[in-house]
Amino acid sequence: MIPHAPAAWVTPALAAGAFIVLTWLEARRPLRVATEDRFRRIVRNLTTGALAAALVAPLQMLVIAPLVVACERERIGVLPALGLPAWLHFGLAVLLLDWTLWVWHWGNHAVPFLWRFHVVHHVDRDLDASTGLRFHFGEMLLSMPVRAAQVAAIGAPASAVATWTALLFVSIFFHHSNLRLPLWLERRLVRIVATPRMHGIHHSTVRSERDTNFASLFTIWDWLHGTWLLAVPQREIRIGVPNLRETEQVTIGAISLLPFRRAARTDPSDAGGPPRLAAPDPTTLVA
Repeated sequence: MIPHAPAAWVTPALAAGAFIVLTWLEARRPLRVATEDRFRRIVRNLTTGALAAALVAPLQMLVIAPLVVACERERIGVLPALGLPAWLHFGLAVLLLDWTLWVWHWGNHAVPFLWRFHVVHHVDRDLDASTGLRFHFGEMLLSMPVRAAQVAAIGAPASAVATWTALLFVSIFFHHSNLRLPLWLERRLVRIVATPRMHGIHHSTVRSERDTNFASLFTIWDWLHGTWLLAVPQREIRIGVPNLRETEQVTIGAISLLPFRRAARTDPSDAGGPPRLAAPDPTTLVA
């Protein structure tokens, strides 16, 4: 039997709760030393996220939500065609939704046009839970057709879409957070889900480190695609994009216009070199 979709209020409640709790915890157990005023950054990131949400939320309700219902009713997609047991259909839908998001995230780094919008997320000079909201409205609009294709191709039931979305929001705030977890605990968690140390490497100015750890929820996709990197010490990581680190380049106005300016064409390889490994095995998480 496929689980029922969570009530509509569950996802925003979980997301808000996760953001508040993690913002409180990371102030008490910071993983990295901040380079910018924390309050100013949080306001900037909340404003950027609110603008994106204001533009995308109506499309979500008008396009994606009805599409999910129609696909489930008409049994559209790969999974319905397989005639799987309901529990397996649900589980595979969650996994495939997460894998296709991994592909989209990888594409945002690999395709120059998509990078122009995604770079807004990466020019944050520090990393904390609020960075999980810092996505340009253009990137979110471009993701809508991808989201529709995910649902239609997979044939994900509404319960799987809602469950995965709720888990995803919590995970995004968690792995962007500046929360210092005990190393023994994070080494266990990272085998399943993205964690703060793991994702901090993804936000490095060094391209060989940035082009790893694309997972948004489950880390198995980075393991399968060979993009899993854990052995970079956090003290060595400089967060951001090499030539976009001046204060005037990261204001709300500047990042809103950034995708349409020449600066967004910056080659992420500006900070080159191999990953700075602190262990022989690159998949060993280090402090």
